[in-house]
Amino acid sequence: MNNKNGHIRHTLRSRHLTMIALGGTIGTGLFIASGSAITTAGPGGSLIAYMVMGVMVYFIMTSLAEMATYNPRSGSFTDYAARYVDPALGFAMGWNYWFCGAITVAVELTTVGIVMNFWFPHVASWIFSLLAFVIIFLINYFSVRAYGETEFWLALLKVLAVVFFVIIGALVIVGILGPHKAVGLHNFTYRQAPFVHGLSGIVSAFVVSGFSFQGTEMVGIAAGESKDPAHSVPHAIKATFWRIILFYICTIFVIACILPYTNKHLLSSDVQDIVTSPFTLIFQEAGLRYAAGIMNFVILIAVLSSANSWLYAISRIIYSQSMDGFLWKGFRQVNHRGVPIISFVVMAVLSLAIWGLQFIGPHVYNYLIAATSLGGFVEWLGIAIAHYRFRRGFLKQGHRLDELNYSAGLFPFGPILAFILCTIVIVGQDISAFAKLDWSSILITYMSIPVFLLFFFGYKIVHHTHLVPLDKMSLK
Repeated sequence: MNNKNGHIRHTLRSRHLTMIALGGTIGTGLFIASGSAITTAGPGGSLIAYMVMGVMVYFIMTSLAEMATYNPRSGSFTDYAARYVDPALGFAMGWNYWFCGAITVAVELTTVGIVMNFWFPHVASWIFSLLAFVIIFLINYFSVRAYGETEFWLALLKVLAVVFFVIIGALVIVGILGPHKAVGLHNFTYRQAPFVHGLSGIVSAFVVSGFSFQGTEMVGIAAGESKDPAHSVPHAIKATFWRIILFYICTIFVIACILPYTNKHLLSSDVQDIVTSPFTLIFQEAGLRYAAGIMNFVILIAVLSSANSWLYAISRIIYSQSMDGFLWKGFRQVNHRGVPIISFVVMAVLSLAIWGLQFIGPHVYNYLIAATSLGGFVEWLGIAIAHYRFRRGFLKQGHRLDELNYSAGLFPFGPILAFILCTIVIVGQDISAFAKLDWSSILITYMSIPVFLLFFFGYKIVHHTHLVPLDKMSLK
C-alpha cells in the first residue's frame, strides 16, 4: 500500500481496537432507544432479543476476525466481498458503507447541536455542530494514532457511565437507593410480562437491538492499521463481545426491573428529550441530582465518538475501494503521517455538505437518512457471505485450518445463522406497512435495499462480473 508520499501506518494497539469495537456500539441506541425494546417485547422478550442479536454479532465478528487476521487490510470487508464473492458485491458494499457513513456523520453533527442546546438554549445549534466537525476533522487529520487514542478515552467514559448505571440500578432494585422499597422482579410478572405481543414482539425488538449493536464491524476496518492484527483483532473481538453482552443484558435487565413496560417514556427515542431516557429516569429514581445533565454529557461523548469513528471508517473504505480499482486512483494518496489524505478530505467535505442540506433542502436530507436505515445490516450480510465463501475457497485450494492465525468456530453454522438473522431484521423493519399496503412507509423504510441492488447489478452488468470460483479466488 505504498506510494510516493507515504503509506498506511500500523500504529493501532490491541487496547485501541478493543475500545474502537466497544465504543462503536455504546451510543444513543443504548442510552435513549433501548427502552422501546422493553415496551415492544416486554422484559423477557427484550432480553431474549438482545441475547440473540448479541450471538449474531459474535458470529459476524468472528467471521471478520478470521479474514482480517489472514489478510489484514484497511477498509477490509469490502475487499473481502470483492475477492471471495463477486467484485460487484465489493463495489456495492463499499458505496453503501461510505455513503451511509457520510450521512451518519452529518446526523451526529446535528445531534451535537441539539445536545449542546440543553445547556445553551439561546445559542444557535449549528455553531456547536461546526465546532464538533472541526474537532473530529483535526483528530483524523493528524494520524490514525490520534484517532485511536481519542476513541480509547471516549469509549472508556461511555463504559464507565454504563457500569455506574448498572451499579446504581442494582442498588435501586434491592431497595438500598430510592424512595421505595426493593422493586425486585415485580415488573417481570406485571400484566402481560415477561413477554408482550409474543413472537412478533421479540422480532420487533430484534430491530431495536440490532441497530444498537451496529458499529462493531469498524474493528475490521481498523485491522489494516493495527500493529499486530493476528493477536489484537481476535483479542479485541472476544473481549468486546463479552463486555457488550454484559453491558447490554445488565442494562436491559436493570431498566426492565425498575420501569414497567407500560411506562410511556420507554417509547421515546428522541435525543432532544433527554429527560425521558431510561438512564435519566432511573438516576432520578435513585435520587441522583442533575441526572438529566449527567446523561446529556454522556450522550454528547457518545455522539462525538460516533462521528469521529465514522469519519475514520469511511475515509478508509474509499481508500480501499481505490486500491481495489473501483474508484479514482487519486484516493490512494497517503501523506507522511499515514493518512489517506484525499479520501479523508473528500469524505469530510461530503459529510459537511450533507449536514448543510438540512438548511436548504430538509426533505432531501430526511430522505437521505431514510435511505441509510438498513445500511449496516447489508454490510453484515456481506461479511457473512464473504466468510462462508472464504473458508470454502481456502480449503478448496488445499490449505489447512491450522494455517489460519484465527479460526472462527462453529463454521458454517455461524455465518449461516448471521445471514438468516440479518435477513429477518431487514424484512421485519416495518411488517405492518406491508400488511396495510402503506407504500409510502414501505418506500421510506426499505429505500436502501433497491439502491444497493442498483449499484450491485449496475456494476455487474457494466463490468460483466461473475461469482468468483472457489479454486481461483485470490485469498491474499
